[in-house]
Amino acid sequence: MAYPDARVAPQPQAHSAAPIPLSEIALTGIFEISKILTAPARLEITLANVVNLLQSFMQMRHGTVSLLADDGVPDITVGAGWNEGTDGRYRARLPSHAIDQIIATSVPLVVENVSAHPVFSAADAAALGATNETRVSFIGVPIRIDSRVVGTLTIDRIRDGSSIFRMDADVRFLTMVANLIGQTVKLHRVVTRDRERLMAESHRLQKELLELRPTRERKKVRVDGIIGESPAIKRLLAKVSVIAKSHSPVLLRGESGTGKELIAKAIHELSARANGPFIKVNCAALPESVLESELFGHEKGAFTGAINARKGRFELADKGTLFLDEIGEISAAFQAKLLRVLQEQEFERVGGNHTIKVNVRVVAATNRNLEEAVARNEFRADLYYRINVVPMILPPLRDRPTDIPLLASAFLENFNKENERELAFDSEAIDLLKRCSFPGNVRELENCVRRTATLAPGPSIHADDFACHHDECLSSILWKSHTEQRTTPRPPPEVPLEVASLGPAEPRVAPSRPAVVPPAAPVPTPARSAELGDDQPMSERERLIDAMERSGWVQAKAARLLGLTPRQVGYALKKHDIEIKHF
Repeated sequence: MAYPDARVAPQPQAHSAAPIPLSEIALTGIFEISKILTAPARLEITLANVVNLLQSFMQMRHGTVSLLADDGVPDITVGAGWNEGTDGRYRARLPSHAIDQIIATSVPLVVENVSAHPVFSAADAAALGATNETRVSFIGVPIRIDSRVVGTLTIDRIRDGSSIFRMDADVRFLTMVANLIGQTVKLHRVVTRDRERLMAESHRLQKELLELRPTRERKKVRVDGIIGESPAIKRLLAKVSVIAKSHSPVLLRGESGTGKELIAKAIHELSARANGPFIKVNCAALPESVLESELFGHEKGAFTGAINARKGRFELADKGTLFLDEIGEISAAFQAKLLRVLQEQEFERVGGNHTIKVNVRVVAATNRNLEEAVARNEFRADLYYRINVVPMILPPLRDRPTDIPLLASAFLENFNKENERELAFDSEAIDLLKRCSFPGNVRELENCVRRTATLAPGPSIHADDFACHHDECLSSILWKSHTEQRTTPRPPPEVPLEVASLGPAEPRVAPSRPAVVPPAAPVPTPARSAELGDDQPMSERERLIDAMERSGWVQAKAARLLGLTPRQVGYALKKHDIEIKHF
C-alpha cells in the first residue's frame, strides 16, 4: 500500500473528514478477501477475484497467484481478469528465478528495481515491462499449506516517484492474504481428494453390481414393507443387498411416495449396523434453527427454552444409520454446517464447544433434481458429491404396473384387519387400478384403496365403487390441473396488496406423466380453473391452497414457496378456514 504519508491513507480535503489509518484499510481488505475465499466457487475463479480485490487496496499494476501440484509441477496460475485457457498468459509473466527462490527459501522477496537485481534476467525484466525509463518493483510472498510452500502471491508496480511505498507494510499485508489463500487451497484439495476417493468407491460398487452372477441375481431378497415381483423392484432389492454391505453414504432418488424411507430402513437392517439405531429426520418439516438443534443437539442454556442438555440425531445414531429425508430442501447456510459433519464425522452441540466424534452412516433422500440445483447455486456442489456416493433411483409405480394388484391386495388386507371386514377386489376393479398411473405412487394407491374400501357396501369391490367412475377422483383433478397449467402457462397476474402478503405465485410443476383415468370416466376440468379464467388473478386463499397442494400439504415447504415463515402460513390457514389434508 503506497501513500505519501506512511501512517494514514490520503483523503480528499474536507473540514470534517478524518484520515483513515492504513491499519483500518488493511483490516477491511482482509475482511473482504476472507468473504471471497469462503464463498462457494471454483478455485481459479476465487483466486482471480482475490487479485481483483487486491488492486483496489494496493497500488499495483499486475498481481498473480501461482500454485504447484503435489509433485511440484505448476498447476494453477491466475490473475485479474482470468478466464478459461489464460493460465499460460499469466505464467509467461512470472519471473522464473525469482519464483524458484521464494519457493526454495520460503521467504518473501522484495525488489525495488528488477532491472538492477541479479535474480531477474533480462527476459524476466522485459516480461514485467521494465526498461531504462520504466522502473518496476516486485514483491513476492510464499503460499504455504502447514510448513510446505505450495505457491506464490506476487505483485509488481511502476515506481514513478509520485508515491512513497511502504514495502514492509505491503509485505505484511500480502503475507496475511497468502496465509488465507493457503488455508483455502488446503480445504479445496482435501475435498477434491475425498471426492475422488468416494467416486472410486462408488465405481467399484457399481462394477460389483454389474458383475453379479446370475445365481446371485436370482436370489430373492425380502424387505419388510416392500411388495412387488416386477423386474424393476427385483433389481432394486438386489442393489439394496449389495449396497448394505458397505458403509458408504447412499442417496435415494425418486418421486414422492415411492418408498424411500422403507429402502433406507432395509439398507440399515441388511447392514453390519443392524444392531445399531436407525434415526430418521425430515429436513423439510423443520425450520433451520430447529433443524440444527435436532441434528446436533444443544447444551443447557444455549437458547430460550433449553432448560436441559439434549443429544442430537447424529449423536443418537452413533454406530447406526441416520436417514435424512428431503435433504434437497435445506437452506444454503445449513448446507455448510452439514458438510463438515458428513466429512469429518464430528460436530459441536448448539451452545457448546466440546467436539463430539460419531460413527454414522448417512442415507439421504430427495425428489428434487439436485444436478439442476447445483447448477443454479441452490445446492452446494461439495455437499452434493459428499452425499451422492452411491445413488439409487427408485422406480415410480407406473414403471411396475404388475405390482399394483399385489400392493392393492396388501392394503385392502390391512384395511380389513383394522376394520373387521372381509372385502375383496373383483377382476374389473383390478383392471381399473392397473390402468391408472398414480402420480402419487404407492402412497396415492394406498389412499385410493382405503377411500374405496371405506365407502364400498361389500362384500366385493367393483369398478363402479371407485371415485373416478363418478367424476369424483380428486387426485385425477389435481394432476390434470397440473398438466393443463404446464402446457398452457398463464402470465403472472397483477396481485393486489392483500394477496401480495403471501408472496409471488409460482408456476406449478406437473409430474413427469399425468394420471391415466379409465376411458369410461373422463376427468372434468377443475371448477376453480374455469371460474378464474386466464385473465383472473388468484385470490389469497386460492394461492395458499395452491402452494399447499404443490408441497404435499407440508406447511414448511409451502412457506418456502411463498417466501413466508411456517407460522405465518399456519395463521393464514386458520384465517381462511382451510382444512389441512393428511396423507
